[in-house]
Amino acid sequence: NPGNPIKVALVGKYIDLGDAYLSVVEALRHACIEQKALLDLKWVSAEMIEQHSAEKYLDDVDAVVVPGGFGNRGVNGKIAAIKYSREKKIPFLGLCLGMQCAVIEWARNIYGLKDASSAELDPTSNNPVIHLLPEQQDIIDLGGTMRLGVYPCRLQNGTKGKNLYDEDVVYERHRHRYEFNNSYKQKFLESGYKISGTSPDGRLVELIEYTNHPYFLACQYHPEFLSRPGKPHPLFKGLIRATQQQKSSNPK
Repeated sequence: NPGNPIKVALVGKYIDLGDAYLSVVEALRHACIEQKALLDLKWVSAEMIEQHSAEKYLDDVDAVVVPGGFGNRGVNGKIAAIKYSREKKIPFLGLCLGMQCAVIEWARNIYGLKDASSAELDPTSNNPVIHLLPEQQDIIDLGGTMRLGVYPCRLQNGTKGKNLYDEDVVYERHRHRYEFNNSYKQKFLESGYKISGTSPDGRLVELIEYTNHPYFLACQYHPEFLSRPGKPHPLFKGLIRATQQQKSSNPK
């Protein structure tokens, strides 16, 4: 008796390879089990969003997840999905590249930097809101420079992220090289966003959230790797719970 269905769109570019997002799907299942909901998963190609529109594929969904990945393919589709989720107030969770795309979406559509991008995706961008760490800028051979493994994340008081975790410091698994560009931090914070988690020294942005929204969080790490059937990850559980609350208050 799993309860009422929740339609979650998984917007990625590897959707023809079912196992590519297996950990994300399982984390969603764990959260649904905990919240007594039935997961109705909708696979959405980011490239098809680029060809058509986000509305065409996301109009009927209750929540949106944008997972990680590498390379340019499908990125603009992910950004369009994030913009649609933000504007339509659809509960959203971004993971790794999903967080970076959320920052690019902010820069382009809220801050007005139409050429904003990641230095990984567009090395010539005048506004690389996602970039290499300063100490890596001059490294030609990037082999072995990825931030890989478990790193601490300090949560900030007064944020949804802190409330979800109910911890001061958590440890999450990473697999990435590029980071939030702190040159844009002040404008980011002035635009209705919060940085709810950082490295202990405050230098690296780990978790962001948009305040004028029922649930809009994105993290630089991979929370799906720490989710278990009897212990869903707080960010996934929060997504499903917020979606249930939104559905009950705004039935279609």
